[in-house]
Amino acid sequence: MGFELLAVGALVAVFLMLLAIGRWHPGTNAEVLDWKPTRSYEDEAGLELEEVDQMIEAQNERRRRSGRPELTEDEIRAQVHSEQTEQQHRSARYRKGG
Repeated sequence: MGFELLAVGALVAVFLMLLAIGRWHPGTNAEVLDWKPTRSYEDEAGLELEEVDQMIEAQNERRRRSGRPELTEDEIRAQVHSEQTEQQHRSARYRKGG
């Protein structure tokens, strides 16, 4: 019985010690791991804008092939806003029970 208590006590002490080190360590986890992002936030934002432009161009290419008019980014944003507004209205009606 004494050995079991000693073993469990040692495990609890080690756990509490690791917990205390993690809680009160002055640096951040990124500093401990020496982690740095591969790209800056500005690069990420630029890449996302490029991706949006590529998606719009691909969509417009398909629309041209089928004879439909092209869409601008503003028109797509307006469509998304309209659909989100409609979804919010449906959600509110559902919550009210009707």
